[in-house]
This record gives sequence, structure tokens and C-alpha cells, in this order.
Amino acid sequence: MTFARYVALGDSFTEGVGDDDPSLPNGVRGWADRFAAALDRAQGGGLSYANLAIRGRKLGPIAAEQIDPALALQPDLVTIYAGGNDIMRPKVDLDRLLAEYDRIIGRLAASGAHVVMFTPADPGGSRIYALVRDRFVRYCAAVREIAARHGATVVDYWHLTDYRDPRLWDTDRMHMSPAGHQRMAIAVLDALDVKHDLEPLVLADPTPLSLVERVKAQVQWAVEYLGPWIKRRVTGRSSGDGLDPRYRELTPLSGSAA
Repeated sequence: MTFARYVALGDSFTEGVGDDDPSLPNGVRGWADRFAAALDRAQGGGLSYANLAIRGRKLGPIAAEQIDPALALQPDLVTIYAGGNDIMRPKVDLDRLLAEYDRIIGRLAASGAHVVMFTPADPGGSRIYALVRDRFVRYCAAVREIAARHGATVVDYWHLTDYRDPRLWDTDRMHMSPAGHQRMAIAVLDALDVKHDLEPLVLADPTPLSLVERVKAQVQWAVEYLGPWIKRRVTGRSSGDGLDPRYRELTPLSGSAA
């Protein structure tokens, strides 16, 4: 398949949080940027790219704020990951959530665009996500069903065992690191059967930590990341408040320079 107009939709996963680049809009790069550039090179140029994803967005706001603008761009390729922020809330109506996701994917697919969806990452034995892992299991199965119903491609994040390596995660332990975003760009290219030139980033050897250092790091993480995350949930605020989409309009990419 060859694509000319690619639009990325969703939340922090697709916006690129964790892959910092102060020179770019919203200060991040992300797997979608990396994927778009590699796809453009693989096709010999001709690809235009828009990214409407904003961190912290739940599925409802994604449906309300991103779908119509995306369809107005007449994409032939759309990637979307939505619902992860809903699942993390204390209470969520999964039946309603998944029905809405199905409706969204149906609209995108009906436009003629090829849709790429993602299963969630398997939280495994993480104590942070232990209470909601069953939700992720159900969401994962639903994504596969929705994708099959609408002819979408699925990126199987759940079974990408590379992500068991903490070096593929940012210091906040919630978002991918640059290496994690690079790995995801590769996964999307592979899922679309695109011959590409991306390679995993070289990972630095992990530094062994003493017990005291591990405890100190845990406390620091709780203060810097977990506490503010909980506060936003309690106050109804979002990390994406006040942010605009990184690339609201389709931007042509150069096959050689992208």
C-alpha cells in the first residue's frame, strides 16, 4: 500500500510524550513523527502528515475534537489510539466506551482511509496498573474485534515483549522513552508490511542501583509524577489543557530530508 495523506489521532501516546525535542511543536517528537518520516522515505516521497493528538485526552474529547477535523483532511491513512485514559479512571463504563470506539472506527473506515489501531501494552506485574489490568484485557480483545469488523490493521502492543525493558519507558513510567517511540514506529511500519530503514535505538547499559538508591528513586518518582497525576484526576484537570495539536494541517514531508 502507498499513502499520500496520513493523519495521527489520539492522546499522549501519539502526540509523542516521553520523546522530548524542544525544537518541535509541544516539545516532543514521538513515534508518529518517526513513522511518517520513514514511510515517506520508503515511498520515495509524496507523503503529507498531520498529528491532531493531545496528551490527556479521553475517548469522548478525541471523538468530539479530532474526528471531524481529521476527515476534513481526506486522509488515506489514519492511526488512532484512544481509551487508555478512560480505563485508568476509577470508574468507567466499558460497554459504552467500546461502543463509542467502534462508532469512531466505523466513521474513519467509511471515509476510505486505511485505519491502524493499537492494543494496549500489557501492564504485566506492575503494581501501578494491577487494579485495572482486567480492563486492559477486555479492551485489548475489543480492539481486535473492532479492527476485524472494519478492516483495520492492528499493532499488537500487548505482545511486544521489548517493552518489558524499562529503558523503553520514560522516567514517568507511563510514557515511552525515545527508544520506545522508535520501537513503536518500527512496529507500525512492520504491521503495514512496509520495507523501511528504521533500526532500534542503541540502549545504554543499565546502571545497578543499591537498595537506598532504589528507594530514593521510588520516592522521587512518586513526588514528581504520581502525585501530580493523581491531583489532575481529582481536580478534573488534564496535562493537555491549553495545548493545540502539533500539526493541525497536512504538512508535506521530503523523501530525503524527513
